[in-house]
Amino acid sequence: MSLLNVLPYDRQFYEEHLADFLPDTFIDCHTHIWIDAHNHFGEEITGRSCSWPNMVAKDNPVEDLNETNRLLFPGKRVLSVLYGQPMATIDLKKNNAYVAQSANINGYPALYLSHPSQPAAVVEREVLANPCFKGLKVYLQFAPSYIPSNEIRIFDFLPHEHLALADRHGWVVQLHIARPKRLADPVNYVQLREIEERYPNVKLIVAHLGRAYADEDVGGALEYLRDTKKMMWDFTANTNSHVMEQVLTYFGPDRFMYGSDFPIFRMKARRIVENGFYINEIPANSLGDVSSDPHMREVVGPEANKITFFIYEEMLACKRACARLHLSKEDIEKIFFSNAAHLFGVDTSAVRCACN
Repeated sequence: MSLLNVLPYDRQFYEEHLADFLPDTFIDCHTHIWIDAHNHFGEEITGRSCSWPNMVAKDNPVEDLNETNRLLFPGKRVLSVLYGQPMATIDLKKNNAYVAQSANINGYPALYLSHPSQPAAVVEREVLANPCFKGLKVYLQFAPSYIPSNEIRIFDFLPHEHLALADRHGWVVQLHIARPKRLADPVNYVQLREIEERYPNVKLIVAHLGRAYADEDVGGALEYLRDTKKMMWDFTANTNSHVMEQVLTYFGPDRFMYGSDFPIFRMKARRIVENGFYINEIPANSLGDVSSDPHMREVVGPEANKITFFIYEEMLACKRACARLHLSKEDIEKIFFSNAAHLFGVDTSAVRCACN
């Protein structure tokens, strides 16, 4: 049985909209891998993440990740940046070890999934022990449990001692911000700027375009950050082409990168926004009971058959933003390959030789 149900409509969508747009080789800077045995079935802290991403897959071994890319992108080669599953229920030690093993076997870069309670010396030892680790993946779920979900700040789950460590080594730090207003929250964008100014050697990635899935999620952030020089933006799990266009206008294609958020974005879905609130429309019964999540809406009848893979919707949104800005083929190659290759130290000549 195939991992994904790729229908003729999906293949037509890919060939019509994406096959010629995507480079022959591209890098996915944002993927999660774990196996079910890494989950110790503890308690998640309610309110810190949506429930719908956890409905897509109980685990995502690296073999499934590779098969996802093979099925969804025929004729292309995809290099994935690997890291674990940032949930409070996950065994971080086992998951990080699995990520390192998988990265070494597949020749992929990886990030170490860190916890704010870890002493910097422990984080340093763990990262340096595996050359595949290029830095840290941090997540709001790991902020201390006594902090209300709506009040989590970046430094609650990315402590200064970890930033100082990353600065000393010139590591990548990939950051999923918190707070209900997302990127538009001044607490977030002021602290983003502080990281760049205080820790100039950190290679910061603002994941999901700061979770700005709706136009209303942007606020004054881009204007406030417009004179920053280094921070990168990945448009992982974002299908808002207008937000993408704004980020590209402010920071250019040299600071913009593709990520998939696999396994989540292998689901079939499309996103709409109503009054600043995003809603994922999915074919009815494709994920089980989604009635408890206000971000989910089922579609029935012929309209459901027009819903393709979420990752295709994300890529098409990027294509539309690039077209409106008249970006060149070289710019698109940067977005999908060379920016991430430079950031994660990928040997581009070796990759291209392997593809020929």
